[in-house]
Amino acid sequence: MAERITGHTELIGLIATPIRHSKSPTMHNEAFAKLGLDYAYLAFEVGTEQLEDAVKGFKALGVRGYNVSMPNKTVIGKYLDKLSPAAELCGAVNTVVNDNGVLTGNITDGIGYMRSLKDKGFDVIGKKMTIVGAGGAATAIEIQAALDGVKEISIFNRKDEFWDRAVQNVKNINEKTNCKATLFDLDDKEALRREIADSYLFVNATGVGMKPLEGQMVIPDASYLRPDLIVTDVVYMPTKTKLLEVAEEVGCPCMNGLGMMLYQGAAAFKMWTGEDMPIAYMKEILHIED
Repeated sequence: MAERITGHTELIGLIATPIRHSKSPTMHNEAFAKLGLDYAYLAFEVGTEQLEDAVKGFKALGVRGYNVSMPNKTVIGKYLDKLSPAAELCGAVNTVVNDNGVLTGNITDGIGYMRSLKDKGFDVIGKKMTIVGAGGAATAIEIQAALDGVKEISIFNRKDEFWDRAVQNVKNINEKTNCKATLFDLDDKEALRREIADSYLFVNATGVGMKPLEGQMVIPDASYLRPDLIVTDVVYMPTKTKLLEVAEEVGCPCMNGLGMMLYQGAAAFKMWTGEDMPIAYMKEILHIED
């Protein structure tokens, strides 16, 4: 890295908390080096209380752009100048681009998730999926899946601070796409079992399974799963969450969040640099299997 840093090096960042586990710095810095681009990517531990100051600071420093992760995705929009159509519909941002002082918020999580499914040979188009979550990543997946042609989405969430967002997600999907979306309380275990039972795909799009919720999962037990159900988790650290461990024991085809991270990152990389991320090389670096 030292020999690549120059007086012209542009900074790309990541703001979230917790964040020290992130593979994004490795991914982007390896891609910059591979393509000979004069950029550096750093992670910054920033929560919602420091978010406004961080956005102003990055803008003042002329930082080219940055990724945004939990818990900042759904609140950063009010500090930006513009939102992409997808980010506006999702009410969430995971990628900010600074064009001469104009900050535009984008969302690439849904694109990344759908691309990672395709990479694994999973085809949910025209089928039903059940997903747990209504935060930034979950919303992006739900909206993108509906736009791409998923037939039906059952969304589960607790009646917490994200419940109203879940209600809005269902409204947006039903009014603006050809997909049918229905919202359920995650505490309704009978509904959870029923909706999973006739789904092609089950998604955990929450932070359950990563620290500090490592070893936990969003379903009560393995009886909610069946061998032909595809089970995916947006969490990638650990690479195998409790949910995926249980799903593998049942015989389910599984996918963690590494592919989603790669492809959402590739989309952001293109926005910042104008170059295509070297996907095959990045899979080697991140140990992602095809």
